[in-house]
Amino acid sequence: MEIRQYLEPIAEIFRNLGVPEPIVHWGHPLMMGIVIFAMGTFVGFTGWRRRVVTDEAIALESGSNHRKMAPFMFLFMALGYTGGVLSLVMQEQEIFESPHFWTGSVVLALLAANGFISLTKFGGNQAALRTTHAYLGSIALFTMLIHTVLGLTLGFAI
Repeated sequence: MEIRQYLEPIAEIFRNLGVPEPIVHWGHPLMMGIVIFAMGTFVGFTGWRRRVVTDEAIALESGSNHRKMAPFMFLFMALGYTGGVLSLVMQEQEIFESPHFWTGSVVLALLAANGFISLTKFGGNQAALRTTHAYLGSIALFTMLIHTVLGLTLGFAI
């Protein structure tokens, strides 16, 4: 059974709410743009700042801020991913044909892997896992930029 058959009843509920078309069409990009650029920038900045500053107080504060905000960013990205897929269904677009869908999937996978690494406390504070975490996070942020361009292209094409 195709995933669309599971999502269509949910999409129909939202269609019947009378949400204005511009919100259905551009709501996901607007909200996710805020998450990507505000939260993503903050999480990336504080994570790298933790690694590179020499002042231990600043490093500890940055690490604390990174640990507090990163889970929320992942949560909002996961919710936004779900909303984006639902938005595609509501607009009667194909899900799996969109490169935007696939970059979103990659971003979530990278962030989930990074979350797992951090939950293991970097394998007992292994430097290699801390470095992997930093670079995976950076790759995720770069992929978010590609995802944004693909999303805007998709939004203007629909």
